[in-house]
Amino acid sequence: MSQITKRALEMSLKNLLLQKPLNKITISDIANDCGINRMTFYYHFKDIYDLIEWICTEETARAINDKKTYETWQQGFLQTFQMILENKPFFSNVYHSISREKMEDYLYAITFNFLIEVVEEKAVGMSVAESDKKFIANFYNFAFVGLLLDWIKKGMQEDPQIIIDQVSALIYGDITRALNKYQLNKYNQKTQND
Repeated sequence: MSQITKRALEMSLKNLLLQKPLNKITISDIANDCGINRMTFYYHFKDIYDLIEWICTEETARAINDKKTYETWQQGFLQTFQMILENKPFFSNVYHSISREKMEDYLYAITFNFLIEVVEEKAVGMSVAESDKKFIANFYNFAFVGLLLDWIKKGMQEDPQIIIDQVSALIYGDITRALNKYQLNKYNQKTQND
C-alpha cells in the first residue's frame, strides 16, 4: 500500500508540474490532486523535495537497474538519458526550480552506486585500496553528472546516443588503466621512488 500511495503522489506532482512551476505547488495541491489528506503525504515524505528525491532515485534506479556491469554501463547511461527525456516536464521544471547543487546531489548519489559497481567489477583480482576505487568512480561520476546537467540545461536537444557514443569512445579502457595505476604494489613503489 505504501508504494501505491508514493506512486500516486509521484503522478500528482508530475501532473501538477504540467500546469505550473514547482515553486507554485504546495503539499495541499499534491494531496488534493491525489485525493488524500496532507497528513498522509507527511506519513511518506517530509516535504516536496523529499518526494522529488524519491522520484529521481526511483526513476534512475529503474533505468539502470540491470545495467551495472562494464559491458552494459553505456546502456545504463543511455537509459538514464532516455528516462529523463520521457519525464522532460518533471526534470526540466525541477532543474529550473531547485538549486543546481541539489539536482547534482540527487543524480550524483544514484549514479555513484552504479559506477562503483563497474569499478569493483574491473578491480577483481587487483590489489586496489577502497579509497582509490571510490576516487575513480567519483571522477567518472562527476563527468557523467556534469554532462547530464548540461544536457538538461540546454533543453535536452542533443541525441543521447551521440553523447553516450562520445563518452564511450573517450573512456574506453580507462577504468582498467586507472585501476592498474592505483594497484597497491605499483602505487606504493612509485610513491617510495618519488
